[in-house]
Amino acid sequence: MTDHLTIVEHPLVQHKLTLMRRTDTSTGEFRRLLREISQLLAYEVTRELPMTTKRIETPLVEMDAPTLDGRKLALVSILRAGNGLLDGMLELIPSARVGFVGLYRDEETLKPVQYYFKVPTELDERLVIAVDPMLATGNSSAAAIDLLKENGATNIRFLCLLAAPEGVARMKEAHPDVPIVTAALDERLNEKGYILPGLGDAGDRMFGTK
Repeated sequence: MTDHLTIVEHPLVQHKLTLMRRTDTSTGEFRRLLREISQLLAYEVTRELPMTTKRIETPLVEMDAPTLDGRKLALVSILRAGNGLLDGMLELIPSARVGFVGLYRDEETLKPVQYYFKVPTELDERLVIAVDPMLATGNSSAAAIDLLKENGATNIRFLCLLAAPEGVARMKEAHPDVPIVTAALDERLNEKGYILPGLGDAGDRMFGTK
């Protein structure tokens, strides 16, 4: 664990991740596990949200109770696989504002190509959590963060399920101010840019596509 990279080693996170890695895990089971693990990761990535107190009345007395401070945070899904993490996090943080960044990876160059971008207003006043299950080459993730910064975001965190050393290095080089939270740092990328040992293509496994 460093200031730039946090690996969530909670037993439930690691157990669910192992189930997701298995090639015989069904689409429905994979989707359910991703939603569950996203909530556990959300707990870690939101650990230092700003707090204030609010006067409330319990059934017995009045009290100054802790509550979240500032504007609602923004969750930004890097399409399409990011939606798997987004769904679980929204169950935990239903008031969050939601944005989408559409990027696909050119199979020849491995470079990201943008096809969609829609994010909440006033990103400069919000904590922005960008979510994508796989941090592989880091090119798409870095490009997504570029777009968020161009739209005013200054307080950004990146949440993923798996990371490769190459992707972490690329993100640290491009965006050293953006902390990464992940469930595992895997060994390396293969020649096609997939994480090893990994779990395959997260989007395909989540949506049952090839």
